[in-house]
Amino acid sequence: MPRFLTLADVCEQLQISSAQAYALVRGGELKAIQVGGRGQWRVEEVKLEEYIQESYAKTERMVADQRDSRSPRP
Repeated sequence: MPRFLTLADVCEQLQISSAQAYALVRGGELKAIQVGGRGQWRVEEVKLEEYIQESYAKTERMVADQRDSRSPRP
């Protein structure tokens, strides 16, 4: 497996649109580099995995916060 993925690869793995992948990169949520004269984006496989793990953690926190806000206060 190659070390770096194209944004098309990221789209396929996350099942998102190219605009969504670009927004993740431009917004700094998904770390990427620009390579070549045309500045094509590349995402290191490990950075995509880190993004996925952080997304799981964020979701867990959000679900816990929602659960806590709905539980009755003593």
